[in-house]
Formats: sequence, C-alpha cells, structure tokens
Amino acid sequence: MSSRLDIRFFQELDGMEPDDVCRRALCTYEHSRACFLVEAWGERYEVYPGRGEIISIDREKLPVGIEWGLVILFYLLRSQNTPIGGEWISEKDLPGGVTFFTGPHAIPTYAITDRFGNDIDGFKEVCENLGGKPIDMADAAFVFRILPRVPVAVLLWRGDDEFDAEARVLFDRTISQHLPLDVIFGLTVVLCSSIARA
Repeated sequence: MSSRLDIRFFQELDGMEPDDVCRRALCTYEHSRACFLVEAWGERYEVYPGRGEIISIDREKLPVGIEWGLVILFYLLRSQNTPIGGEWISEKDLPGGVTFFTGPHAIPTYAITDRFGNDIDGFKEVCENLGGKPIDMADAAFVFRILPRVPVAVLLWRGDDEFDAEARVLFDRTISQHLPLDVIFGLTVVLCSSIARA
C-alpha cells in the first residue's frame, strides 16, 4: 500500500457539490478554506480535497494514516442520506460479505481476544475510555459512533473449559450504503487494533 491516499479520490470529492456532501455525510464545509469538517470516532478532522490531505484537528494537526483516511474519505464520497437502521448484523449479512470477509479479509477480532481473553473488566474500561457506549449483548458489548451515520458494535464473550473467548464486530444494516466492503474491512482493522493497543 502506498504511503499516501490516492489523489483521484480527493479529485472526485473536489468535483462534488459541498452542500450535497454535507447533507449526505452530516458534516460541514468551510468555503474560505475549501475543507470539510468531519467528526469520526469522537475526533475532528479537516479534509482538503484540493490539497489531497486529511488532518486531525485534535492531534496537533497530524495527517491521518492510510486505512483511517480511506474510511473518512469514502464516507464523504459514498454516504447516503439514510438514517441509521437500528438493526445489528454481522459482516456475513452484508451484500457480498460471505465471500469477501474470509482469508486475508477476515475481521481481526483475534487482536481483542488475544489482549483481553477473559478480562471483561479490562475490556469494559478500554471501550469506555475510547468513547464506547455499553449495550446489553454478549458478556460485554459497546457501540462506537465511528462516523455520523456509521455506528459499530464490539462484543466480547469470556471463555470457559469448552470454548475460548470470542469477540465479534457488528454493523448497522445500513453501513453498506455508506462504505464499500474493502473500506469496512479497513475500519475493522483500525477498530480492533485500537482497542487491543489501548
């Protein structure tokens, strides 16, 4: 993967009507600086289509990494004016998900179980610190508002004598209207690794 986001994605965004993007993505646009202002996972980002840059406002103007940058950029490019559905589904329930989320594209929930195992309290503490809201699923589960129209849930079950600890990521049914499968996978890589490293 290259060290920079593909400029063609920025060029496509630059050709869009800012008001339409803001209406779809629930973000804002500053005409004076020609940048979109987006909140993603509780932090603010500036997206400059003309300059080909995405910068974190809350991290001392640092540029974002490739995978996270693609999540933000494709959300601006592809999101639809569709309300959150309120129904949780797995990656296999997404259109094309059964064949896509296998092998190298399997969601890396092992990072969470490797870190926490049966440490449910530790998992809860980390998720709360990352802005997660608890929900009544599994032994512990939290919802993260990754983007204005994209909530994601992370679930953890403790292991026992018969079964190892298990973690899963669930999506609102509408996520495929906002992000393509490869970008959803990138989102899960960032999510799982961030929880595991916190």
